[in-house]
Amino acid sequence: MIKKFLPSSIRGKIMAVTAAITVLIAVITMAVCYSVFQSFLMKNQIQSTEFNLSVVSSNMAEDMKEIVTFTKWCCSNSEVGHYLERLKDQPKLPTASRDTEALRPLALTAYKRLNEEYITSGTAGGKKYMARVIISTPNTGNFLQSMTSANYSSSFDAARVSKSSFFAPLFESPDFRWIGVVDDPISNANHEKIIPIVRPVYDEYSLEIIGWTYVEVSSRLFTDYLASYPQASDSQLFLTIGDKTYGSSSSTWSDPAMPYTDFKPVTGTATLDPGTQVFSVVSPNGEKRMLVRRPVEVEGADGWYLSQVLSRQQFNQQRMVYLLLIVGISSAIISLGCLLTILLNKIISQPIKRLSLKIDAIADGDFSRDSEIEWNHELGSIGRGINNMSENIVTLMDKRVADEKQKKDLEYQILQSQINPHFLYNTLNSIKWMATIQNATGIADMTTALARLLKSVSKGTSSMVTLREELDLVKDYFLIQQYRYGGSITMDYHIESEDLYGCEIHRFTLQPIIENALFHGIEPKGTAGAITVSAESGTVNGKKVLKISVTDNGIGMTRETIDSVLHEEDNPGKNKTDFFRHVGISNVNRRIQYDFGLEYGITIVSEPGVYTTMTIVRPYINQSERKKDEDLL
Repeated sequence: MIKKFLPSSIRGKIMAVTAAITVLIAVITMAVCYSVFQSFLMKNQIQSTEFNLSVVSSNMAEDMKEIVTFTKWCCSNSEVGHYLERLKDQPKLPTASRDTEALRPLALTAYKRLNEEYITSGTAGGKKYMARVIISTPNTGNFLQSMTSANYSSSFDAARVSKSSFFAPLFESPDFRWIGVVDDPISNANHEKIIPIVRPVYDEYSLEIIGWTYVEVSSRLFTDYLASYPQASDSQLFLTIGDKTYGSSSSTWSDPAMPYTDFKPVTGTATLDPGTQVFSVVSPNGEKRMLVRRPVEVEGADGWYLSQVLSRQQFNQQRMVYLLLIVGISSAIISLGCLLTILLNKIISQPIKRLSLKIDAIADGDFSRDSEIEWNHELGSIGRGINNMSENIVTLMDKRVADEKQKKDLEYQILQSQINPHFLYNTLNSIKWMATIQNATGIADMTTALARLLKSVSKGTSSMVTLREELDLVKDYFLIQQYRYGGSITMDYHIESEDLYGCEIHRFTLQPIIENALFHGIEPKGTAGAITVSAESGTVNGKKVLKISVTDNGIGMTRETIDSVLHEEDNPGKNKTDFFRHVGISNVNRRIQYDFGLEYGITIVSEPGVYTTMTIVRPYINQSERKKDEDLL
């Protein structure tokens, strides 16, 4: 399927593959970068929002800590406690004329101490958000009150506070309790929103309640931080106090509301602080948004949180910037891919074109060496190979011409040496009958042997013969030599078993060995000689072999002579028409090894002046048994 879309040329394939890889890298880069940048943007926006919320929540917590500390001071100050202890049962403070117990100076001292603490510490930190503080006896008949100058006061303020809906739950709570933002129970003219704090005051030496403290915290504690808080137009900020949630709008806190639903915690966001929570929420219009929640650590309050819904508009703007960056990176990669394609075209396509032109030139008969295609890289190696090939072609053509000339000369020599075989046979037959008529039996036998020998040489075409056929040839050859030496030489045969006669052997294997024994062993000795031919079967490396040994009692051989005999080359000085001398012992040895392997061949054992034994080792192949196997197949 892919082959259908690939160009047929290598150049086109390289360019197509390069372009495909470049596009693939660009796509993978864009996908990876987009995913990484998307994750980075979300992580960055979450951590940025978390940091902003942490700053605001820390400031709020610090302010509330100061307010709580002031409230505890009001509940534990000895002067205030002494005041409440003395006036807890009094319906109201007596007039100066009736103040027999000096309660008025006591009340004045307590008031001054409260006012001093309120005024001196209420100008900075969280205390500046304390709009009013009331310390009252249980019956609200006597109370101390300090407040900002803008607030309204009356003798009924303590009673109004004690009758408010939040008083009882806060008063009876074992610790500080937060019920959220409520209307000011004392002054409703400006509809001020406050956070009430109510704590009982206990006797210094017992657990008797001798009064209560009321601290009115202005909602400006939260709204003041909204003025400088970085918030996008589509982002929303929420304050959770207990089970009530308030949304910010125009630096104010709206009525309890949390329009987002389906809160699902999001993990793996790598927040800066483990206390920060990230949720996936669903907006009223069904859109999924991310919400970051940060706790406000206020004493006695586990349900104070600041939450912000992340701005999708801001996220999209930042994502657009990163998308442009990704497009720029991808464009750079594609540009590099184009440059790579051009470079590959220059490095590969042009040299290949030069090589193709050189091959065409060789096809047209130009075999000259072109050094310009021998570059210093892999294609240069091919160029050098082409140049070497062209030179080798020239050398081969010259050799072919020389071989053809030599072949014609050899054919001419063969034609010159050819004689009609029938003429030779008829002539030898005539000589035989003339010798028989004249009762010259030796001449007749010698002529008969020569005729059979020549017939075997001229008509034999097979390279393999049986051992029996080879021995018949040797007998005819030895008979002629026996007449030549006047009957002073003999030859005996020792064949181990009858089946060895059917074993295959190379044609003209034994004759060169017999000839060597006669001319180089027995004749130089000058005495009568004997040759023994033996054959037996054996094994070599677990394989069955045929061993044929030829032993003579001639002058023997030295080690140097043995090496020379086994490795002699054709002597150009010898008469090539002398067939038997042309087939040397080394040639017989090479023929066996070429056909069967180096573990076979001829070995020579000799003792100078005593004997020489040449042993032929070759695979045991019985011709009759092989024919039976072929017939079965």
